[in-house]
Amino acid sequence: MAGVFDNPVFPYFVFYATVVVLKTMAMSLVTAFHRITKKVFVNPEDLMDKGKGKVLTHESVERVRRCHLNDLENVIPFVLIGLLYTASGPSLGSALLHFRIFTGARIFHTIAYLFALPQPSRGLAFFVGLLATVSMAYNVLSSAKY
Repeated sequence: MAGVFDNPVFPYFVFYATVVVLKTMAMSLVTAFHRITKKVFVNPEDLMDKGKGKVLTHESVERVRRCHLNDLENVIPFVLIGLLYTASGPSLGSALLHFRIFTGARIFHTIAYLFALPQPSRGLAFFVGLLATVSMAYNVLSSAKY
């Protein structure tokens, strides 16, 4: 692993991985904000004032939750595959292209999801990010010595 930390790509990977992980974490706060402002909670014990609020769902809360779930489904593989990709010794230009495309796609995906932009905006953002991760995975597998 010492070679990974000496790799000139590694600091860039750390930066972009941190950006998307923080964005994913921020979705928890956005979900909490929507739950509190809409007085919609998942569990009865979460009701702040018994009798005011309900244990139901609300479209804005569910929209944020779906966006957060989509982040979890995509950011975790990006971080894991990105680390392997970084260790495989890619060129700095190629790595930056992958990292920036993924990060931009995830940020745009969140904007498209939260503001209900018309399709295919969200779908394209999803597939662009997925393509960046799959491309890194392909590079890892093709450079593996087995």
